Amino acid sequence: MNGKALPRIGVIIGSTRDTRLGEKPARWIFEKAGQRDDIEVELLDLRDFDLPFFNEKASNLWVPSEDPRAVRWQKTLAGFDGFIVVTPEYNHSIPAALKNALDQAYVEWNRKPMAVVGYGGVGAARAVEHLRMIAVELQMVPCRNAVHIGGGEFLKISPMGQNADMAEIEPVIAPSAKAMLDELAWWARVTRDARRQDQEGTEAA
Repeated sequence: MNGKALPRIGVIIGSTRDTRLGEKPARWIFEKAGQRDDIEVELLDLRDFDLPFFNEKASNLWVPSEDPRAVRWQKTLAGFDGFIVVTPEYNHSIPAALKNALDQAYVEWNRKPMAVVGYGGVGAARAVEHLRMIAVELQMVPCRNAVHIGGGEFLKISPMGQNADMAEIEPVIAPSAKAMLDELAWWARVTRDARRQDQEGTEAA
């Protein structure tokens, strides 16, 4: 990669429920992404950040956040060039814990791509669309390609069904995963380079 550091991608497990399924597809896409030579990946589990409900004076676009847990989350996000969010669908949308995590930062999301792995009865299609709209408001680049684990594939890996390993459905979802990762890697590289150019221009001014 021309001697440059690879773009860093954070894989966010978007559910914190005790009985969540999210860790299974998250680790699967983490391993898939880790096999590539154009990005580096790290797993980000919302359980590890103990974020409070958003209670700052304003978004950190306008006012620095005060809660040290929110600041720690922001500093973590700042080190990444793009994200893969793994989310279920709750009542046609994303989990409250995920929405709260998105609201706890603003600056650190800006001008970075977001890809999504969704799971549920309809492949979390409505949650994914909602997440894309949120990403636009956060000045991110929502990727067109996504991984939707729904219907029979969802029941195969879910404890409510066969509770099988992800390998059981990989032949079905691997093509969409590749398309998503290809797109994400491209946008991560392009937006990272553009952010660096902006920063260098600001420092030189």
